[in-house]
Amino acid sequence: MTTISTGRYNVGGVALDRPFKIRRLGHFGFNFSDLDAARRFYVDLLGFRISDQSSNGGFFTRHGSDHHAFVVFPKRPAPVAGTPAAAHYRPDNDINQITWQVQSLQEVVDATHYFRSLEADIRMEGRAGGPGSNWHLYVYDPDEQVDELYYGIEQIGWDGHAKPAEMRHGYQVAPTGPHAAEYDEVQADLAGGSDIRTGYRYLDPLPATHNVDGILLPRPFKVLRIGPVKLFAEDVERTVHYYREVMGFDLTEEVSWRGETASFLRCNTEHHSLAIFPKAWRTALGLSPATTSVSFGMQLANYRQLRDAIAFLRSEGVRVETGVIPRELHPGIDYAAYAFDPDGHCIELYCAMEQLGWDGRPRPAHLRPRVDPHQWPEMLEATSDIYHGEPFLGPWA
Repeated sequence: MTTISTGRYNVGGVALDRPFKIRRLGHFGFNFSDLDAARRFYVDLLGFRISDQSSNGGFFTRHGSDHHAFVVFPKRPAPVAGTPAAAHYRPDNDINQITWQVQSLQEVVDATHYFRSLEADIRMEGRAGGPGSNWHLYVYDPDEQVDELYYGIEQIGWDGHAKPAEMRHGYQVAPTGPHAAEYDEVQADLAGGSDIRTGYRYLDPLPATHNVDGILLPRPFKVLRIGPVKLFAEDVERTVHYYREVMGFDLTEEVSWRGETASFLRCNTEHHSLAIFPKAWRTALGLSPATTSVSFGMQLANYRQLRDAIAFLRSEGVRVETGVIPRELHPGIDYAAYAFDPDGHCIELYCAMEQLGWDGRPRPAHLRPRVDPHQWPEMLEATSDIYHGEPFLGPWA
């Protein structure tokens, strides 16, 4: 971990206030009471593909080439009092992880030393040797949510096979020096007789009958991006301070509602990748009191697909609403629909997010489009943010 005379860090030749820079939300997951119901909602209806099974009965899913973008695990029993896990346990924290990507292994290593210097509890470090094969660091935020920083998640290519278990190499601590590239690890495994075709491969059982912008898919839409993550916090100011000062997020804007404030933060050019709401709003918004998740975002390819997704999910018996969260509480996203999974988690479906430029200023509220949540137009006029932001790479299926 290289510091410079100003007390800052040399991160790839750039002076930063932390020895790492979060670039995007990598993956996310909930703990569920009914894994079969969760599978139907996220896999059969939303179209995530299972990439691997978990030893606890859960599973890893993806919407693109990253090994996993969304994780489904069973609800955990309360840990035994007095154990290290009990110190971080909160019954309504059913988010199993919030995972943020940095750009290099060195950043993960330096982040490990950085959090140790802050005397933070480290849940896990190194490389678990499990699905995804990524180097990681797990820490806790002020509300005991699990944040993971990672580098180098496994990519699943055109053949759809995940890496076989015997080709995943685990290390329980951060490396002390340069590590072999993944390509060289794979070459060594192949030379040792490993067969890459033995990795898990998912086959979608639903017929591809929907013409989705020229591609036949089993659903009339495609999830292209995950996030933002929106959390309920006990103390918004404390939690926002942590994500800004310790994790390095930028504050985009704050929104007041019913006498309290929500904060919207970003790690890249999107309006927000993370939002922090007061816990008192759970009841006011009619959201589940059993979770600290306000909503988890999923971006669809375009506005037409968003409208088609609403109709499709409703036809399958899913509760989908367009006004459950007031317009002022999702700045940067004009048109949003909220689908509720079997455990009551709110999934924010949208098609475009406001992007910020060099000066870091969001669009003033009075210049944003006025949206009637109950009467959406057939077609939108183009704005400066439509089809901007992180693109989806590769075919849709």
